[in-house]
Amino acid sequence: MRQDKICAGATNLNRRAKSDIRFTCLCEYAPVWRMIMTENEIYEKLMNCLACIRKKTDFMPKVALVLGSGLGNYGEKIRLETAIPYQEIEGFPVSTVAGHKGQFLFGYVGAVPVVCMQGRVHYYEGYDISDVVLPIRLMKLMGAKILFLTNASGGLQDGMAAGDFMLIRDHISCFAPNPLIGKNIDELGERFPDMTEVYDHELARLIRKNASSRGILLKEGVYAQLTGPSFESPAEIMMLKQLGVDAVGMSTVVEAIAAKHMGMRICGISCICNLAAGISKHPLSHEEVQAAGKAAAPLFETLVSACVEDFV
Repeated sequence: MRQDKICAGATNLNRRAKSDIRFTCLCEYAPVWRMIMTENEIYEKLMNCLACIRKKTDFMPKVALVLGSGLGNYGEKIRLETAIPYQEIEGFPVSTVAGHKGQFLFGYVGAVPVVCMQGRVHYYEGYDISDVVLPIRLMKLMGAKILFLTNASGGLQDGMAAGDFMLIRDHISCFAPNPLIGKNIDELGERFPDMTEVYDHELARLIRKNASSRGILLKEGVYAQLTGPSFESPAEIMMLKQLGVDAVGMSTVVEAIAAKHMGMRICGISCICNLAAGISKHPLSHEEVQAAGKAAAPLFETLVSACVEDFV
């Protein structure tokens, strides 16, 4: 919401207050006033973060990469221009998860300029959903047109094993707050973005082609994001299978929604790091997820690099 509209709202409230209306009546305006302030605060925080980054680098990426648990070492494959820790960006949410380094990397994959998130922010860390998707919006404003999402997930699809890769064909977003709730930020996108084709068909074709040419088994399926941080119960996994879910995790979907809202082209790969509860024969742990991600990393790095170079 632009500042002139906010000022007009404040003026109207002041006029009402001066016209012998009891102060208690003003409480009915509070929810509307708070909604306006929230939208303005989200946009201002985003622009402040962008200004902070532009003081440190004028790098213009074409592709944005988000690295999931256990996959953060891919950053070492980038021909690095500069790195900016999240702590150095005023107002930026900082990842608290083990295995997430928490910084933006700016550089090149082949000849393609990229910005890479080494560590994402999760809703279960206690952040507002607008903060969870702030990094995605920020990378779009930096110049990125394509968003390549990766994550570590639990496998539900029959025949899946730890270490498999799954191309995300679609997602289910019912279990985490939609990041577009609230008054629309018109500067970012339209009020009702179409989610018919969140994951770009041409980018998916290139991922399939590069996986096939390198002998990398690539499964495909539907990904669901739950809030976490607890792993899902066997009953929840049974429910998800009935809904047609093939892999489940604690990220990615809200990021994809925010990116689609801003007009980005999106693709995603899940690294299946464990079988989900009720399918796995042993208890689940974050350490298992990290270990499986690291074991799969060499193939993952090869596939991601090849794809990024093909995208542009």
